[in-house]
Amino acid sequence: MEQNQTPKCAVVGYGSWATAIVKTLTTNRHHINWLVLNEEILQSLERKGRNSKYLPWCDIDKEYFTASSDINAVVEDADIVIMAMPSAYMKKFLEPLTIDLSNKIVVSVVKGIIPGDYLTIVEHIHRYYNVPMKNLCVVTGPSHAEEVGQCRLSYLTVAAEDNATAETVRSVLENDFFHCSISHDVLGVEGAAIMKNIYALAVGMAVGLRFGDNFLAVLIAGCASEMKRFLDEAIPIEGRDINISAYMGDLLVTCYSPLSRNRRLGTLLGKGCSVKSALNEMTMVAEGYYAAECIRRSSMRRSIYMPIADMVWEVLYNNASARDAMQALTKILK
Repeated sequence: MEQNQTPKCAVVGYGSWATAIVKTLTTNRHHINWLVLNEEILQSLERKGRNSKYLPWCDIDKEYFTASSDINAVVEDADIVIMAMPSAYMKKFLEPLTIDLSNKIVVSVVKGIIPGDYLTIVEHIHRYYNVPMKNLCVVTGPSHAEEVGQCRLSYLTVAAEDNATAETVRSVLENDFFHCSISHDVLGVEGAAIMKNIYALAVGMAVGLRFGDNFLAVLIAGCASEMKRFLDEAIPIEGRDINISAYMGDLLVTCYSPLSRNRRLGTLLGKGCSVKSALNEMTMVAEGYYAAECIRRSSMRRSIYMPIADMVWEVLYNNASARDAMQALTKILK
C-alpha cells in the first residue's frame, strides 16, 4: 500500500459483528470485499443491502460493498483483512485460502479461542499463516453488535505492537459513533476479551438462579480481580491498567447487558437447562463456552487461583449443577 493511499479492506464473516463492522466501514465510505458463505444472506445483501439473518434491520449501502463466497477473491487485493467469524468456525472459513496473508494487516474482532488448539486468533494467524506480529491487530472493547449496527456511540480499542499498524486500522474504522483509542497490549486485551465471556456466563447463572443486584456487584468485582490476576501472571506487561474500557468496560457490558449472548447462555443454565439444551437454544455462538476450557488449562498449568472461571468450567464440562456450584462460590467471595 502506497503512502497516503486509502487502504482496501476485506471482512471475513457474516454474523452480527461482521455486519456491524461492515456497516461502520461503509458509513465511512470505504468499499469492502465481504466474505459471505450463506447463499440466502448473500442474495439478501445483493438485493436489499440487508443481512436477512443477522441485524436484518441494518441498512448497508450497496455501493460500498461487494459480497462473495470466494475467500481468495475477497482478500486478494485487500490491504486490511478483518476476521469477524465465530472462533469455532475460523478454520472452516480459512480452509480454502491460498492467498498469502503475510504482507497484509490482519485484524481480529473475534473475542474467542480456537477450539481444540487453545490458541487465540492472533496466535493462530501468526503461527499458521506466517503473519508477522507487527501486522497483527485486535479491535476490542465494550461493543454490542446491535448498538454498533445502529450507529450508537461506542468506544473501541485498537491494539497492535506496531503503532503504524494501529493508526492505519483506526483510520478506516473511526467516525462520530465509533471512537478508537490505541493500545500495544495485544495479547492482554485479547485475553481480557476472551475471559469476559466466561464471567458473563457466571453472571448469567446468578441471574437465572435469581440472585439480586447486590450479589451480582460482588460477583463482577470478583471477576475483575480474577481477570487481573490471570493477565498479570499469564501475560505480564508493564503499566497495564485494567480499569480502562478495553478490559473493565468490556467486562461490565458483557456481564450486565441483556444483549450479551454469554450472559443469556448462563441464564439458561441457571434456570436449570442442561448444557446441551442451552447451547441448542442459542441462535448465536457464545464464545465463553470454548473459552472456559482454554482458560482452565492455562490457569492450571500456571497454578493461578481462578475460582469463578473454575466454577463455570465445572458446570460446562464436568456436569456440575449451576445451583450447587454457585452456592459454593458464595462462600468464598468477599
